[in-house]
Amino acid sequence: MSVFIIAEAGVNHNGSLQTAMQLVDAAVAAGADAVKFQTFKAEKLVTRAASKAEYQKQTTGAAESQLDMLRKLELKYEFHFQLRDYCHRQGIEFLSTAFDFDSLAFLVDELGLSRLKIPSGEITNGPFLLAHAQTGKDIIVSTGMATLGEVEAALGVLAFGFLGWEQPSLAAFQQAYGSEAGQAVLHEKVTLLHCTSEYPTPMTDVNLRAMDVLQQAFCLPVGYSDHTEGLVVPIAAVARGAILIEKHFTLDRSQKGPDHQVSLEPTELKHMVRDIRAVEQALGRPGKMPQALELQNRTVARKSLVAHTSIAAGEIFSAENLTTKRPGTGLNPMEYWRLLGQTSHRSYDVDDLIE
Repeated sequence: MSVFIIAEAGVNHNGSLQTAMQLVDAAVAAGADAVKFQTFKAEKLVTRAASKAEYQKQTTGAAESQLDMLRKLELKYEFHFQLRDYCHRQGIEFLSTAFDFDSLAFLVDELGLSRLKIPSGEITNGPFLLAHAQTGKDIIVSTGMATLGEVEAALGVLAFGFLGWEQPSLAAFQQAYGSEAGQAVLHEKVTLLHCTSEYPTPMTDVNLRAMDVLQQAFCLPVGYSDHTEGLVVPIAAVARGAILIEKHFTLDRSQKGPDHQVSLEPTELKHMVRDIRAVEQALGRPGKMPQALELQNRTVARKSLVAHTSIAAGEIFSAENLTTKRPGTGLNPMEYWRLLGQTSHRSYDVDDLIE
């Protein structure tokens, strides 16, 4: 199965439909499988008193509130229809992350999305998790900032919602998670993403081995949502087994906004997709055996047992008159110890292959 690559446009459109369209074009040109935006109403996402993250203060200024910042970054609902249809014509999947209940309903009921993304900040938002699962759609869950216990609790809510059980409670969520039906529906519907929620993420805090832990703990497909600078980490994540990669991109990293500086530019996004596809090919399949194209090189690169000195018929093979040299068309050198002490049935000149 090919790695699914999500080009995360996020809020890098700065509220402009034209820029959003250009981001779709860049994602298509790069060869991504999907382009993802963010859907929210600022007043339903944050309170007036909510402060910005430190990286947001650095990229957009500390005086402005998070609410005011987000108001500028809203993607109008009416723009979504044009973007969805444009993506369809361009042959790329349109995705968006909802950050409030009305936006979730809009994405499902109005836009008809078949796949949803739960961001890291919502992994403890039980009611919102439940609303996602009750749509019955496939769900991608980012796990930034989360403990294994919090991931398990979130999966319990999702299992409960997918199963259509009634009377939600913490005990019911645990029961749903532990049930055979709950595990089956999670395996069918959910992909987990390892993520470090810091922008940009230092290399020392990436911890790609956490992907292994998530897979072992929950036996679900695991991918990686990247916030590092550059291309190396998402490519390494694919080599480590990620089945989905999500990476922010922008048209111009110098633009004003919270996410531009940590995003790839179009050429870099194209290179990331190219390199991921190359890694996919290089991964191959399990097992160790000679590749077909290697077989022609075996006789050239391997060695055979040959005469180190002239050997007369009836002479005893010894460490002094045997050696190994290319080509590998003669007797396998692993036969060396079997020959020692045996009598030669014929004469050999120097470098003759031993029969």
